[in-house]
Amino acid sequence: MAKKAQATWGGRFSASPADLMLRFSESVSFDRRLAPFDIAGSKAHAAMLAKVRLITTKERDAIHRGLDAILAEIKAGKFTWSTALEDVHMNIEQALTKRVPAAARLHTARSRNDQIATDMRLFFKYACAALGEKIFGAQRALLAVAESNRDVLIPGYTHLQRAQPVFLAHHLFAWLEMLERDRQRLSAVATQANWCPLGSGAIAGTTLPIDREYTAKLLGFVDASGRPQVTQNSMDAVADRDVHIEFASACALFGVHLSRIAEDLILWMSSEFAFADLPDAFCTGSSLMPQKKNPDACELLRGKSARLQGNLHTLLTLVKGLPLTYNRDLQEDKPAVFDSFDQASLCAEVLAGTVAGLKVKRAACAAAVADPALLATDLADYLVIQGVPFREAHHAVGAVVRLAEKKQVPLNRLTHVDVQTVHAAFGADWSKVFDLHTALSKRTGTGMPGPQQVTRQFARWKKLLA
Repeated sequence: MAKKAQATWGGRFSASPADLMLRFSESVSFDRRLAPFDIAGSKAHAAMLAKVRLITTKERDAIHRGLDAILAEIKAGKFTWSTALEDVHMNIEQALTKRVPAAARLHTARSRNDQIATDMRLFFKYACAALGEKIFGAQRALLAVAESNRDVLIPGYTHLQRAQPVFLAHHLFAWLEMLERDRQRLSAVATQANWCPLGSGAIAGTTLPIDREYTAKLLGFVDASGRPQVTQNSMDAVADRDVHIEFASACALFGVHLSRIAEDLILWMSSEFAFADLPDAFCTGSSLMPQKKNPDACELLRGKSARLQGNLHTLLTLVKGLPLTYNRDLQEDKPAVFDSFDQASLCAEVLAGTVAGLKVKRAACAAAVADPALLATDLADYLVIQGVPFREAHHAVGAVVRLAEKKQVPLNRLTHVDVQTVHAAFGADWSKVFDLHTALSKRTGTGMPGPQQVTRQFARWKKLLA
């Protein structure tokens, strides 16, 4: 049954929406978390209206006091939210108007369209910084593990097959690189968000003499030199959801990185690898098998990755084909964004906690990296130094590997006579290739896992994560 016309926009209507429509269309159940940003925007808007003399300074001050009181109630959990008032904006505005008569002037020269666009951009600036800090914490935990195990060597893998030896720290630094790109992406999203849409109105601005640049400065939408940054097209300002998509994309890619890191940790914890043990606090047991210790935190990090990708897909699908400018479909942009922020933040904390308690099993790592086959490529390089073309050297070493398998001996246990039957370029010193520390010391190029480069990377990461 329809009710009395709604005061906020109901002048055109003889009746308010049915209860079912109210339940279907309300957004306050999720957008009320924007209250601090909405109130900040309203305070700046009121200050601007006073500056251009559309309201008095006395009215501005009363509005500010009222908004501050409402924010205090919200933070204390004492504010009553009403779904009948649809969204965070109307809930706050109605509560303010009951206390401060001058608040009836607050909506002058603005629409909920530019209001929510401003709220969300303020949210993104906050969210990017907050999530970036949590990722930073995970990076520091990883650096600590690398530092305490800087002498440990492990096999590196391609196709999940042992490939070449690397320092464990080098592997962990690869994770740090991934997470650093995530932080940089979030910083880029914050930069994109740093443009103030307030003053764009519903679609075509306003005929009233507002000062958009003043509002932008009050809200911190400024460049590095403190100059205000305001959106340049009123239609685009209220229709644009690029920042939403970019933020969800950054979260989704962070989730992919989390999933890859988690998969490595799950493998390392398995009995087959046994390179590391994960902390009990981030593992669980089996309801049936008492011996089990399951890496549930890491498995959930893998699972959350799918959820973060789903949120991105939701947003991309939501805006596809929408005509300019605002359409009510866009109300559904916030749940996906908020969920991405919440889940990505939680995942970053879980990664940090899991890594902080990780114990490296040095003996198992040493046993695995002792496999001489890991230095087969170094043996090919040895032949290259003797003047053998690489393709020929590669083929020769392949034949040596096949010979070792046939004789059922480790690669470095073949005799000099054995290898010379494969290629005459193998000298008496051929087996010296299999000294791990010598092999790694030759990897001196930038980005390689040699000891000098690893030391250099430690210095770099300590500086970056100071």
